[in-house]
Amino acid sequence: MSYNKEQLSRYALMAEQSGIMDNELYTRHDVKRGLRDINGKGVVAGLTEISEIIAFEDDGVTPAEGKLLYRGYNIRDLAKGFLSDKRFGLEEVAFLLLFGDLPNKAQYEEFLKLISEERTLPDSFTRNSIMNIAGKDLTNMIARCVLSLYAYDENADDTSIENVIYQSVSLIARLPVIAVYSYHAYNHKFNNQSLVIHPPKPEYSIAENILHMLRPDSEFTELEARILDLTLTLHAEHGGGNNSTFTNHVVTSSGTDTYSAVVASLCSLKGPRHGGANVKVVEMIDDLKANVSDWENEDEIAEYIRKLLNKQAYDRQGLVYGMGHAVYSLSDPRSELMKSFAEKLAIENNCIENYNLYTRIARIAPQVIAEERKIYKGVSANVDFYSGLVYRMLNLPEELYTPLFAIARICGWSAHRIEELVNRGKIIRPAYKAVSQRRDYINMEER
Repeated sequence: MSYNKEQLSRYALMAEQSGIMDNELYTRHDVKRGLRDINGKGVVAGLTEISEIIAFEDDGVTPAEGKLLYRGYNIRDLAKGFLSDKRFGLEEVAFLLLFGDLPNKAQYEEFLKLISEERTLPDSFTRNSIMNIAGKDLTNMIARCVLSLYAYDENADDTSIENVIYQSVSLIARLPVIAVYSYHAYNHKFNNQSLVIHPPKPEYSIAENILHMLRPDSEFTELEARILDLTLTLHAEHGGGNNSTFTNHVVTSSGTDTYSAVVASLCSLKGPRHGGANVKVVEMIDDLKANVSDWENEDEIAEYIRKLLNKQAYDRQGLVYGMGHAVYSLSDPRSELMKSFAEKLAIENNCIENYNLYTRIARIAPQVIAEERKIYKGVSANVDFYSGLVYRMLNLPEELYTPLFAIARICGWSAHRIEELVNRGKIIRPAYKAVSQRRDYINMEER
């Protein structure tokens, strides 16, 4: 269609006027907007054994320090285990999420070998599906590539558990390669940078391969690889109710193929209220740095945060990105783990001043938010707050922040897809109550 700004503005006004709903109607009909109640607790839409998020005491009312369990294991214990043994955690956690138990040594090594073998992309795929169709948004590029893989799969529509497991492991292995290559294609086409493509190394973990494929010299430190792996592991799963995972349940319940279900989740994750939040965090703090003269002055920082809340700073949306969570109250356990390793990386990279600014904001922001807003539960720094800092210190391009989230979360999406298929639930179809007035038809001549 031809672009006519005046015409589109007129159409937009018509659509807005016809779509405005009186907020009182939601209260009158007891509609839980966002499928959450006033305290932020989600409406129960299903059951899962894959992960559990704990944000309240047993009474379900009293806020508690946050806990995240993968298949019943506390994420803190899992992280302590693979870190102390100097293993990379994402692959181990992927096995746990998919198959329900921690792998023994033989199973772990077998799974690593399988992932290594599945990293290879189909012939000409890199050139035809990535390099020749570079786009400005990497998540969109990745979604298009995942849909393209459907054409290379002879059993693409087979939804047997055996086949879906194969497809899931293949996508877990290939998504990092697709994401990094998509970045290089984007950077070459739109930033006129040199195009350097490294094939993944079979002996490397997912985290190591990301750094190896991304950097022109393929160099990285052990700490860099470990903290990237930890970040991915903490993002791998977060309950069935988060937007992209619930999307996967909805789409899977229709009986569609694995590639379509993953692409639906990718499209959900792209939004700034979900997977795009860590980009907003670093942009917000860049804006704070430009507008706060003394990074150690807590009054100045508090005043900037107050301006954020009053839509007078950064993107004027009234949000302090990286603060608060739909489920957690007093703390986000992922954020706490991330913070400790972010400090180590800040020391190694001589970025401690920047790290201290983040921790200062994380301490001050909840106080200011409590003063300015009516809070029904606690507010604390979430995982996006520190992941943005970690990615910045790792010199990862912002264009890859959301794709990195997808690289991790596809482990959880795959587990939930399998759970939905195994339990043979009904197609998911919640109700919307119609509140429009009934009207008689009017002939065109009389309108």
